[in-house]
Amino acid sequence: MYTTDKLIFRIAFLLLIFISASPNAAAQETDYYGFKCLDFKFEGHDAKIVFPGKAEPGHHWIWRARFWGHEPQTEIALLKKGFHVVYVDAAEYCGNQDAVNLWNHFYDYLISQYQLNSKAVLEGFSRGGLYVYNWGSQNVTKVACIYADAPVCDLRSWPGGKGNGAGSPDDWKAHLKAYNLNEQNINEFKMMPIYDAVKLAEARIPVIHVCGATDEVVPIDENTYVLEKNYKKAGGEIKIIVKEGGGHHPHSLKDPSPIVHFILSHTAPELLDPPTSPESKMAINYRGNIDHCRIKFGNEKKGRVAFLGGSITFNPGWRDMVCDYLKQRFPGTEFEFINAGIPSTGSTPGAMRLVRDVLSKGPIDLLFEEAAVNDATNGITPQMQVRGMEGIVSHALKSNPDMDIVMLHFVDQEKMADYNRGKTPEVIVQHEKVAEYYAIPSINFAKEVNDRILNGEFSWRDDFKDLHPSPFGQKIYFQTIRHFFETSWKNFDSREQKPRILPAKTLDSKSYIKGHFEPIEKARLKSGWKLIQNWKPEDKASTREGFVNVPVLEALQPGAKLKLKFSGTAIGLFITSGPDSGMLEYSIDGAEFKTADQFTQWSQQLHLPWLLMLEDNLQEGRHLLELRISASKNEKSNGFACRIHQFAVNN
Repeated sequence: MYTTDKLIFRIAFLLLIFISASPNAAAQETDYYGFKCLDFKFEGHDAKIVFPGKAEPGHHWIWRARFWGHEPQTEIALLKKGFHVVYVDAAEYCGNQDAVNLWNHFYDYLISQYQLNSKAVLEGFSRGGLYVYNWGSQNVTKVACIYADAPVCDLRSWPGGKGNGAGSPDDWKAHLKAYNLNEQNINEFKMMPIYDAVKLAEARIPVIHVCGATDEVVPIDENTYVLEKNYKKAGGEIKIIVKEGGGHHPHSLKDPSPIVHFILSHTAPELLDPPTSPESKMAINYRGNIDHCRIKFGNEKKGRVAFLGGSITFNPGWRDMVCDYLKQRFPGTEFEFINAGIPSTGSTPGAMRLVRDVLSKGPIDLLFEEAAVNDATNGITPQMQVRGMEGIVSHALKSNPDMDIVMLHFVDQEKMADYNRGKTPEVIVQHEKVAEYYAIPSINFAKEVNDRILNGEFSWRDDFKDLHPSPFGQKIYFQTIRHFFETSWKNFDSREQKPRILPAKTLDSKSYIKGHFEPIEKARLKSGWKLIQNWKPEDKASTREGFVNVPVLEALQPGAKLKLKFSGTAIGLFITSGPDSGMLEYSIDGAEFKTADQFTQWSQQLHLPWLLMLEDNLQEGRHLLELRISASKNEKSNGFACRIHQFAVNN
């Protein structure tokens, strides 16, 4: 038996041997978001190992390449699943062969010391992409999968700045030195992810990238998309989640679920959370109900359904699917479907043409209204967005208080960018004010599509393709509308519905609630104008259906004048704006003349329908408009022309 002194000496001796032999001799225990972290030196480099509360059976782990602790949400989620997280600082090596050698040693240490899984999950942010791909391509049997975030894949793009990126001169010098390169031989150098990743692809290592669409530091076109092309060509699996409007920062996703799901799918599928349904991402606001039209369709066996909006409504797709659904849902019901979509038009022209294109057809039972895309892209002010949308909703409900209205917010890349910046698009904010005030339901496709793209379900580039959706995108729209119908009518009460009570006053006293068109024949032509019964352009620019071979008031030369007497608070011109559209000068009630430019960003290639609002803050009453063609014009226009289809008045 040992005496007490001998026992103490023996323990101290063994501890000294352990400390002198251990690579993490000066290990310190720290906290990493509630998890135990060991900080130590490994071959002179800072290193870290974070331990889960309880390791999962496979002892899987994720290896952070650079920028320890930055946007750690994926790591935290994996720690909660039982993964380990590791890191060794090799910043000075820039991902070169020295970095690969250090990683080789660190890998051997981790496997032998902690019995971690033989296949690592590699995580590379930004320049960390050089490390994960350079090491992984030399160790394909040791890689489970790769998560790269805005990764550098070509040194020439970053830090070189040889493409569209700004580059970093100091980092460029450091990387050339680290790789023993110069400006002359860099183009022959192949130890870069865009080339080396092929080895991982051939080994069938799955990869996921998360990138910002507008990254100006590490442009996606020069890095991830080049790697993607080569990876797929070599037979590899690569998934890309693109954040529209996103730059180089912030990295990762606020909700790392799709990244975690990808990693678990290729390491420990038994740890996956139950899949979420597409319905969970649908952004439907169930205000009020749509039971009035349900009663009409079911009891009276008649229904009139109108679709008011722009080109996304006008074009075939979701609208046709909704019509087919209603006919199948209510067999034997005689439906009249009104397609009142006109490309390029938003809520203001919608309010002005509501009577002509919709209400004149008879009582409407169900109205779909969309204007969020064109109101935003056409530069309509927030105030006009409310005035136009309220004009449609209020006017429609006053014509038939039993009408059900569904407001739709379709998606475009700018709206997705707003959501990715943590902001609700302005046009949706304004339109939702109207929906809330009149208690009508709305469906926010912009949010749904963006959320589902970030969730990794599909992509904008490959699946949705454009704000005019591909057949895939049209089906997404329809599936959500169908779900809205099914859930709204699930607990349908067939008893007669109570009459709708409209608000006592409007949100905006100048909303276009009495918007309408007045005929061009009402104008008094002073000089230079003529009425053309069947106008069509003489140039080769494209036209819109319904806006050729129709009557227009046309003036082609500066100085042409007309006058119009009207009553109301607003006056505008529904025109065709084409390559030769000029500037207008106008005066209301003898006031000083103001200038309005008819030329739009699309006018060079297209004669497009356009509502040019001149004034919408007038006092109620009779007014006189004086209009003349200016001698000035937009520098992109090749003429001075004005072609008026209708006068738009709010009376």
